[in-house]
Amino acid sequence: MVKFKIEWSVEARLDLIDILEFYINQNDSATYSIKLNSEINKSVKLISRNPFIGIPTDYDSVRAFVKGDYQIIYEIVGKLILVIMIWDCRRDPEDRVIERRIK
Repeated sequence: MVKFKIEWSVEARLDLIDILEFYINQNDSATYSIKLNSEINKSVKLISRNPFIGIPTDYDSVRAFVKGDYQIIYEIVGKLILVIMIWDCRRDPEDRVIERRIK
């Protein structure tokens, strides 16, 4: 089984940091953020071993993997998985951040 290389966009890293910081501030503890970070990183490793596991999107090479309340939006480029963003599924779906990042 070929393992794809993973790269994170700057925006995706900032998404994750924002989410983790939100829960640290919300809970006055880093415990949940540590657990969530671990779960998201495990999901990204799973994607690297099975890149077509995610749900296809309107964009040919872009897929979304759902993990709890979050989607890991990624693009398959050759043998590379580019994590484009971490999307909180509870956000307003009319927010067109996804389209702006992919184009």
